[in-house]
Amino acid sequence: MSIHAVQSRAAQPPNRLTMVDLDDVVRVFGRGDGQVRALDGVTLSMARGTFTAIMGPSGSGKSTLLQIAAGLDRPTQGTVQLGDEQLNGLNERALARLRRERIGFIFQSFNLLGALTAEQNVALPSRLAGKRLARSVVRDALNRVGLDGRRGHRPAQLSGGQQQRVAIARALVGEPSVMFADEPTGALDTRSGRAVLALLRATIDESGGTLVMVTHDPSAAAWADRVVFMADGQLAGELDAPTAEQVAERLTGLGA
Repeated sequence: MSIHAVQSRAAQPPNRLTMVDLDDVVRVFGRGDGQVRALDGVTLSMARGTFTAIMGPSGSGKSTLLQIAAGLDRPTQGTVQLGDEQLNGLNERALARLRRERIGFIFQSFNLLGALTAEQNVALPSRLAGKRLARSVVRDALNRVGLDGRRGHRPAQLSGGQQQRVAIARALVGEPSVMFADEPTGALDTRSGRAVLALLRATIDESGGTLVMVTHDPSAAAWADRVVFMADGQLAGELDAPTAEQVAERLTGLGA
C-alpha cells in the first residue's frame, strides 16, 4: 500500500463501495521546534460493511487518524470523505449534524451519566439534538445488545461489560452509517471484552454497517476483517482475515 497519495482523488466521484476515505492526510500539531507530524500523508479507505482495526505503537497516529476520520478533528492537509460527503468543506455546525446523524461513537470509558438509567443514557444524545426517540426504538436498541431487562438500571448497577453494551446501544440507536470505536474493550476483563467484540462483529454482519476500531490488543483485532498498522504517522502495512498470532508478530516487528 502506498504511503503517500500519487494523485488526489478529491475531484473524482465517490466510490459507492467506500464508506470512509482519507486521501494524503497530514495532521500537524504545534509550531516551530515543537511541531509534531502526527499523520504524514495517509491514504486509506474502508469499505461499506467491513470491520477494520487500526493498530500501532504508542504515538503512531492511530487515535489521530480515528478522530480525523470521524470528523472530530480536521486535517492540516488532505481530504476526508464519509460516503458521499466530503468533510473538509463542512463548517462546525454541519460537521456536528453529520456526526449526530451518520456516525456512532464507542469509547473505552463508556461515557455514561451515572444519574441516568440505561434507557435514558441511550436516548440522551438524540434528546440533546432536539429529537425525541420513541421508547420502543430505545428499548429495541437495548434488546439488540442483550440488556432489555436492565433498561431501568443505572451505570453503578451494571458490570463494565454491561455498561459498554449500553454505550454500544447508544451508538446504534441512530442507525449510523459508520461506527468508530476507540479501545472499546480496554477497560474490560477478557470474558466481557470477548462478549463485546462478538456483539460488534454480529452487528456489522447483520446491519451491513461499517466499523473502524483502534485497539492495542491482537486478540481484539482478530475479530476484524482487516488490520491496518501504523508507525510514525504513516501506514506500515495491513493484514486481511487476521489471526491474533499474526497481529502480535507484526506488532513486534513495529516495536509495539
